[in-house]
Amino acid sequence: METVVTQGLELAELCAATVHTLHVVDERAYLTIPDEMRDQLRETLEEDGHMATKAVAERALNAGLSVVREVRRGDPSAAILAYAVDNDIELIVMGTHGRTGYERYLLGSVAEKVVRCSPIPVLTVAVGDVDVIKTDIQAGLCRDLKGVETDTGPRNQTDD
Repeated sequence: METVVTQGLELAELCAATVHTLHVVDERAYLTIPDEMRDQLRETLEEDGHMATKAVAERALNAGLSVVREVRRGDPSAAILAYAVDNDIELIVMGTHGRTGYERYLLGSVAEKVVRCSPIPVLTVAVGDVDVIKTDIQAGLCRDLKGVETDTGPRNQTDD
């Protein structure tokens, strides 16, 4: 997520914007866990969220930006959109793992749901090894790009 934070903070600096760092604990992820373990897991996940938002906030403060931190519980995409609307957010910056095909449908995609439903502009930033993603695209391994030709060779311009 380093790249996501860096991109978001660079944009915030350009606009002298307030940075809102939000972490949503997905309560649906542990509904099947026994009751006696659920509270402990919830606390652990919330603490992880507090640590993550604190790290972003520290970087933003070091860059001279104003910061608001929040940790919420619930459906991540719904909570992100509700927070953005409630706080008059002008741009949502979030990471995407770039899952395609069946992985996206089985695992869901918070970023995809936010992009699809958001009334606010959303900047998605690739999370993971960007070189591997580029190689996969060039090799035609991304199922969603099947049938799309990519030209990875040098381009020659002519003055026709």
